[in-house]
Amino acid sequence: METEEKYFSFVVKTDFHGSHHRFDQCGIVMYLDAENWLKGSVEYENEHFQHLGSVVTNHGYSDWATTEISSDIKTMWYRFSRREDDYCIECSQDGIHFSQMRICHMWEGAGRIRFGIYACSPEESSFTAVFTDMKLMDCVWKAHDGQQPD
Repeated sequence: METEEKYFSFVVKTDFHGSHHRFDQCGIVMYLDAENWLKGSVEYENEHFQHLGSVVTNHGYSDWATTEISSDIKTMWYRFSRREDDYCIECSQDGIHFSQMRICHMWEGAGRIRFGIYACSPEESSFTAVFTDMKLMDCVWKAHDGQQPD
């Protein structure tokens, strides 16, 4: 999707039961260009664990944040929210209770952006990722008490 809307949230449920090879992944992405982008996803590692994580890339410099989760988890909800040029990614296993994964500023992210879903198998693999329950809504990520917009 493409938008100039400054305040919104986007929710999606991902199902990746077929992921079985290292680096199989699916989730959400905000892409401006090769030097400026943001993603949140589950990335399969092995039969014991996978990585739930996010990557922020500003001006070509990437910052990764990951945590290990069981490889038995095969569905994940994501909520992506925008407040002008600040962004929040949250995850949930039930689509109701969301936990913050990342809050970040995108230096080039104040104007028109492209965002949505993604899946990839960067090594010699393939799997089916299913995306359902997509919803675009008013921003549910509220400003901190006393914080004015930029």
